[in-house]
Amino acid sequence: MLKPITIYSPPNRKSTLLLVIIILFAGMNCGKRTPPVPPIEKISQRAVISGIQRGYAINLFWEIPENYESKERSSEISRADIYRLVEISSASITLSEEEFASRSTLIATIPISASSPKQLNYNDNLDFFGQSTRLRYAVRFVNSDGQKAAFSNFLLIEPTAKIGGSPTSLSGKVFQNRIQISWNAPASNIDGSLPLNIIGYNIYKTVEDSTAKVINDAPVTSNNFNDNFFEFGRVYKYFIRTISLGNNGMPIESLDSIAIEIRPEDKFAPIPPSAITIAAAPNNLSIFFAVNPEKDIAGYRIYRSTDLNQPKPNWLLITNELLTTNTFQDKTVESGKTYYYYLTAIDQTGNISEPSETVSETAP
Repeated sequence: MLKPITIYSPPNRKSTLLLVIIILFAGMNCGKRTPPVPPIEKISQRAVISGIQRGYAINLFWEIPENYESKERSSEISRADIYRLVEISSASITLSEEEFASRSTLIATIPISASSPKQLNYNDNLDFFGQSTRLRYAVRFVNSDGQKAAFSNFLLIEPTAKIGGSPTSLSGKVFQNRIQISWNAPASNIDGSLPLNIIGYNIYKTVEDSTAKVINDAPVTSNNFNDNFFEFGRVYKYFIRTISLGNNGMPIESLDSIAIEIRPEDKFAPIPPSAITIAAAPNNLSIFFAVNPEKDIAGYRIYRSTDLNQPKPNWLLITNELLTTNTFQDKTVESGKTYYYYLTAIDQTGNISEPSETVSETAP
């Protein structure tokens, strides 16, 4: 059996020289370090956080960026992580992100999706023990691959425990021209202390499904408030917040009181027509009167009798249709007879006023 034969062909001088140059060049670069390349940030959106103390909670707010969702899945924001660091109030204001990351605590995670509202919020409920404490908060977005954005700005708050609790015993009463809201002051501050730290109250109102808004121009210092802007038949909700003075001299609201719902119904009769006068002419008695002040007046009715002592329900109605002006001419009178008149006002709901004063005139 024949064995295979290996034929060795030595390289020529040119190829050998080229090989040596390549090896030397590679050796010169062996072990040489290049400057580090910073990692590509997969999620560039950075939150901006704000917040306030309300009662025994810190309310945090931030917005989702307009372009939070991209075609690359790695850049989609899937959640917001909320961090808190508890410091003594005398600690340095300056703190690096690295120090905050190592010392802070993750207190909440808020999922984010395409259906999430533009503004997100979180309530951090606190326990007060009278310490001199400062809270430092920050938020960072995280994408669907778990990659984290940089921290938001730092929000620093020094909470106070000596603020008024929520108002109690909220109630409402409907009048013809206003809704009166009444309440009781809280029994103590939220830490149980006295005297009460109260500079007033804010009244919040919701019209059907709208957002609640403050309806008082300045803190209300009494325990009731009149809402003059309403319509019969609509649904209103009210709640009250106590206003206290915070550590930094800024006002702090309490948590919401209980909410009450009011659907005012018009069960209020107009006032009787007034300032009634009569001008006499042959075969004609002209009646004039003042327009009622109510905004929902539908019209007026005029009743007549030749017998002042006749019961008013038996007087003759001489306006066959509802009178929509404040004048009327009675042309069915006879000369020499004395006629007595009274009027009533009717609103758009059908409420009828009491009879007006009685006036009289003799036809010429």
